[in-house]
Amino acid sequence: MKIAVNTGGGDAPGLNAVIRGIVLAAHRKGWEVYGIKYGYRGLIDTKHIVRLTPETVWDITNIGGTILGSAIRGNPFNYIEKKSDGTSIETDISDFVVSNFKALGFDALIAIGGDGSLTIANKFFKKGIPVIGIPKTIDNDISSTDVTFGFDTAVNTATEAIDKIQTTAKSHDRVMVVEVMGRYVGWISLYSGISGSADVILIPEIPFDLEKVCRKIRQLALIGQDFAIVVVAEGARPVGGDVTFIEKSPGELRLGGIGKKVADEIEERTGKETRVIVLGHLQRGGAPTTFDRLLSLRFGTAAVRFAEAGKFGTMVSLGSTEIHSVPIEDAIGQMKSVPEDSDIILTARSLGISFGD
Repeated sequence: MKIAVNTGGGDAPGLNAVIRGIVLAAHRKGWEVYGIKYGYRGLIDTKHIVRLTPETVWDITNIGGTILGSAIRGNPFNYIEKKSDGTSIETDISDFVVSNFKALGFDALIAIGGDGSLTIANKFFKKGIPVIGIPKTIDNDISSTDVTFGFDTAVNTATEAIDKIQTTAKSHDRVMVVEVMGRYVGWISLYSGISGSADVILIPEIPFDLEKVCRKIRQLALIGQDFAIVVVAEGARPVGGDVTFIEKSPGELRLGGIGKKVADEIEERTGKETRVIVLGHLQRGGAPTTFDRLLSLRFGTAAVRFAEAGKFGTMVSLGSTEIHSVPIEDAIGQMKSVPEDSDIILTARSLGISFGD
């Protein structure tokens, strides 16, 4: 077989390990592997296609990012094309991409990405491209898999940061608000907040009351703890309120800014000096953890096995301790939120952590 591989959406630690798993497993079967660079750009402009061999991937397991580059824009079904007069139009060039895929003689596409990228991959499957999906996101918000690679590394990065913030918060008797990624789910904030001994964790699944957050901070002071750590997911929102966006450019919004809002309110209501730290893309970078390296290699090699078995239109999934294939259709279009009655939430409450509710 001659298979193509691409990586789409925000980068995540473990992408290179997945690529390595795919290439080495395919090579042992005598298959050829080609990398489609920058999402689907390589199938729009074929100069962005590279041959992948064991020699090109041998030492990339521990390297963050992706050797193929990624893209959060460039959806062939809604492609933004600039006209000569400077204006832009939205067009569907998916048929052109399918034509190039077939002309290049590919037998399968292994698409590595989050919900958006897998949705595009599923559309191409319906247009005749044999697709195997691999779930990737630090947010851990993809359904039909227990966990996505990249999540464990992001949580470790956030936890390490919270550990360091603990010592400076204690030294100055400050409230430190740590804003972490996660989009509209609270997995990163929950896991890192509990592990980093946070006093308050604010997640999208549980709208918060700032007065209850401040009450927790005052209660800590009464028992002699004059500092506090508040971990806030970027998609957290107050009761009756909306999520907070930052305007990146006119008309273009991105999640962020809730940490500063919370910090300002805490300082005003409690009188305690409060600082905010936004971890941002730090959580996407660096070498993947052992867990993410192994999971990525398992996902990559499994995708090759599924391609050999003709299991197209499916996504590689981790269920309990085993790798499975599930229909991509079942995994997309619905975020995997934190259940409010889950053991992890109950653990946090039993430790005395406040969710501001």
